[in-house]
Amino acid sequence: MKSAYLRIRGLSKRFGDLVVLDAIDLDIPLDSHTTVIGKSGIGKSVLLKCLSGLLTADAGEVSLDGAQGKFPQCSYMFQQNALFDSQTVWENVALPLREKERISKKDLAQRVTALVEQLELENAVDKYPAEISGGMKKRVALARALITNPEIILFDEPTTGLDPERKFAVFDMIRSYRERFGFTVIMVSHDVPEVFGITDQVAWLDAGKIKYWGSPEDLKQSPPSELEGFLNPKLSSQSSAA
Repeated sequence: MKSAYLRIRGLSKRFGDLVVLDAIDLDIPLDSHTTVIGKSGIGKSVLLKCLSGLLTADAGEVSLDGAQGKFPQCSYMFQQNALFDSQTVWENVALPLREKERISKKDLAQRVTALVEQLELENAVDKYPAEISGGMKKRVALARALITNPEIILFDEPTTGLDPERKFAVFDMIRSYRERFGFTVIMVSHDVPEVFGITDQVAWLDAGKIKYWGSPEDLKQSPPSELEGFLNPKLSSQSSAA
């Protein structure tokens, strides 16, 4: 396995008396895809939001290539895309540049135009989110995440609500564009074991702790006993029925 690029040590978060993240340790290799799995409401999205800065952790540290206090440029792709209905595709993609960077109108236009062409969105730039398909909305959300040239993209349940065919299309899109643009992926997903086809590492979050971290192949061959039902829902339902 590759050496750690992003090191998470002792990351903790609580809401009142509820401990959601309990001194989490996790290593993320460079140019890799790590998927965080676990039951609903266990804190997977909270972990992503602490990494992105949307939430402030109560304790712990994150270091980049061993440099404490240095954090990579990252983008966050929300569950339901979070596109602005009142803005065109072009305006949605351009938004992070307008908010985060001092950039001339010319440079902004060049960067947005180049990216929408790479993601084959040039015929939709003047349309609004309500006027485009669900798959195209995913590409627009990804373009907006990519526009700042992030080192890491955080994907929060990117296939929520999609049928199996569209689900695999989204996974293929993420795999393809990661190879093309060279970003590192940290993803939260319920799509087990389908997501194992594109991920390099799996981190199982349970009771505030990372209880498994390793390759999907090793996990499938020798799963922890507590994870067997989660990895094989049919087996779990049969056991319950019995």
